[in-house]
Amino acid sequence: MSNASPVRDEPAAVKWTVIGLAMLFIGLFIVLPLVNVFAQAFVKGWQAYLDALVEPDALAAIRLTLLVTTLSVTANTVMGLVTAWAITKFSFKGKSFLITLIDLPFSVSPVVAGLIFVLLFGAQGYFGPWLIDNGWKIIFAWPGITLATVFVTFPFVARELIPLMQEQGTTEEEAAVTLGAGGWRVFSRVTLPNIKWALLYGVLLCNARAMGEFGAVSVVSGHVRGETNTIPLQVEILYNEYQFQASFAVASLLALLAIVTLLAKTALEARLVSRSGRH
Repeated sequence: MSNASPVRDEPAAVKWTVIGLAMLFIGLFIVLPLVNVFAQAFVKGWQAYLDALVEPDALAAIRLTLLVTTLSVTANTVMGLVTAWAITKFSFKGKSFLITLIDLPFSVSPVVAGLIFVLLFGAQGYFGPWLIDNGWKIIFAWPGITLATVFVTFPFVARELIPLMQEQGTTEEEAAVTLGAGGWRVFSRVTLPNIKWALLYGVLLCNARAMGEFGAVSVVSGHVRGETNTIPLQVEILYNEYQFQASFAVASLLALLAIVTLLAKTALEARLVSRSGRH
């Protein structure tokens, strides 16, 4: 039998030193910058804060961000479900390669991802001239921003669903089919109830990343004020123009999103732990 003491039996000095270092790091690099964002946003008072948010370019950035996020999250929710279903419910050649492709957006720089779409759909790209001739504008418009956002946020839903669906197996679906249930009924009555919390968790993470995406969107947007700037790009422009209070005011929207995402993430994790405990 090993004489090594478990970590919880370490001397109090060691324990509190480790805890203190962790709290110090979190305070300096996470809490302090977050507090500073709100402090700078309100440095000139509530009226200046509200004026910065209702400024036409800021409102345009907010509307575009909401549009792109809605389209991206919807697309990735559907395709994440389809991809997870294909990987966990069927056996086929190339499954390992498909799983690798799901992780590709995590390993490719967002700037490179944006450049890929420019090379495909830009004026000098492979499909750009044909698209322009037929009146389709992809790059430097909301479709290109949406495509770039879909690319960088694709893994979140699929990656939350695949491990859970693999653990659950196919027994319940097979039983439902044996009893005469059709494909849609099996999905809506058996599969979806079993994965709904993991699905919501993936959607939540996808939504947060979509709203805050900068690198890929910056490449394909063209930075047209009032037209192709999302919230992160609007923050950059305001900051570069030395409109610091306005830039922090707009940035506070993303900070609020981060806080809401954290709270919702914590609630969903508690729900998932509670549900797994009952089973």
